[in-house]
Amino acid sequence: MEESFTGIIDVGSKPVVAREAVATGLLRLSPESLDVVANGRSVKGDVREASTVAAIQAVKETPRMLPHCHPIPIEGCTIDWAIQRDDFGGALRCTVTVRTHWTTGVEMEALCGVNAGLLCAWDMLKSIEKDSDGQYPSAQIDGVRVIRKSKGSA
Repeated sequence: MEESFTGIIDVGSKPVVAREAVATGLLRLSPESLDVVANGRSVKGDVREASTVAAIQAVKETPRMLPHCHPIPIEGCTIDWAIQRDDFGGALRCTVTVRTHWTTGVEMEALCGVNAGLLCAWDMLKSIEKDSDGQYPSAQIDGVRVIRKSKGSA
């Protein structure tokens, strides 16, 4: 039996319309790491600033990472950070909004941005997060999801 696989979906006949996607996710961290982020005291630099650059770069490079994604003209990208504290430490929340006028959506770009931003933050904080065995008992990325997408007129 032969199988046929679609390479990239043909979106050439779809209309150009305004599109926006918002994605979010959490990096669960120890209280020590959250204090470092809040006070900008990481030895590697400002965690939120560097992670914002990583998120933007990931948004722009999404088609290189995900083979079925179309190159999209990104018209706007916003990265928001929030520190959320709880009884176990808390989390660093990254929310990425991506905007374009194009024939296909930007959900994957927003999701790639969130993941890259959170991974960059983890990388910058791993010396604090590692235990004596070199493991990460507190750090974990959680809840990465699209929270809103919209498609309007051009």
